[in-house]
Amino acid sequence: MEVKRRKFQGVLNILSFNRHFYIIGLLMLGAIITGLVVFKVPAIWTWIIIGAFLYGLVMPLIVSAYVYDFSGYYDFKWLKNLHLIEKKPKQLVNINAGFDETSFILKNNFPESDLKVFDFYNAEQHTEPAIVRARKVSLVYPNTRQIASDKIPLEDKSVDAVFLLSALHEIRSHKEKVLFLKECHRICKADGKIITVEHLRDVPNFFAFSVGFTHFFSRNAWKKAFKEAGFSSFGEKKFTPFMSIFTCCP
Repeated sequence: MEVKRRKFQGVLNILSFNRHFYIIGLLMLGAIITGLVVFKVPAIWTWIIIGAFLYGLVMPLIVSAYVYDFSGYYDFKWLKNLHLIEKKPKQLVNINAGFDETSFILKNNFPESDLKVFDFYNAEQHTEPAIVRARKVSLVYPNTRQIASDKIPLEDKSVDAVFLLSALHEIRSHKEKVLFLKECHRICKADGKIITVEHLRDVPNFFAFSVGFTHFFSRNAWKKAFKEAGFSSFGEKKFTPFMSIFTCCP
């Protein structure tokens, strides 16, 4: 099945799934402007405050449009740099957190591979409103299985590559994250790979998402989690200044 993305689908998803933030932000901005007018704050401070609020509301949309709509992220051309397609892997796994935009695209890139898709979303643990909304519109890849984050129902050393694409940060607990990665390590062949794509809690993402960058984790936090899970290597390549591709081997 070929999935065609609409123009600006990435930024429209951000707006739709996180609309509560934008509604609250606009209400706060309205209240602040009213207060500034009532207390006759100098115009320069009024414009500085309005500019700061608008920056915080608009910049994440601009960056999201760049990353998800114009960078080629969903074309998966960045996979060529990982030299995985040439190896023609037999068994692939894609794991999401309740919102799947990549499984059909992965299958198109690896038509001869057996792709298994898992979803570790847990309504009691993963309570982010954006995920709840995303699940209502997400395409479901055939035979997608719901799993617990500490148990992947596959045999030891049976998978050539595991994809974790903009999903793993939804596991907020470091301990739970390590347990999950240990399962990925267990099912991965000795020469297999875990391919993780994430925004980082770093300077570029701070300027992109302001305080929202705290929803992501630092490079050191990811490196620590993979190391504690038993991975022998931890490689990073930047995909745009705002996203990192981690490639780890058992």
